[in-house]
Amino acid sequence: MSFIKIYIHLVFSTKNRIPFLNTFDLRVRMWKHIKENASHKGIYLDMVNGYSDHCHCLISLGSGQNVEKVVQLLKGESSFWINKNQLTQDKFSWQDEYFAVSVSESKVDAVREYIKNQEKHHQKRSFSDEYQEFLEKNNFV
Repeated sequence: MSFIKIYIHLVFSTKNRIPFLNTFDLRVRMWKHIKENASHKGIYLDMVNGYSDHCHCLISLGSGQNVEKVVQLLKGESSFWINKNQLTQDKFSWQDEYFAVSVSESKVDAVREYIKNQEKHHQKRSFSDEYQEFLEKNNFV
């Protein structure tokens, strides 16, 4: 038996960062749906949360999984679901790009807390600022 634990902090935004997920209730429904869909697809989604224009996920890749495929499954199905159920006024979609970085075992709890506190966090800080900090902190720019 193989033992694999590869944590990834995944962040993706709505198309053009439009605040489609503009109510707390809609966000709760979306995160719950993403979590359930991940489970059905064999994706271990430890934590999901976000704000009106983006989503944070803490996932653990399983054997045979890769970041690109997991992102495709999560984003594709969730945008299909939200449109099928007409939960937004305009057609919903996620932006093509995303941010993914590995998380060491010693930092998993800190990332969980960060994801859990998105509502409070974004009362003080925009997603654009947060995204730029992620890029800089992880040496993408």
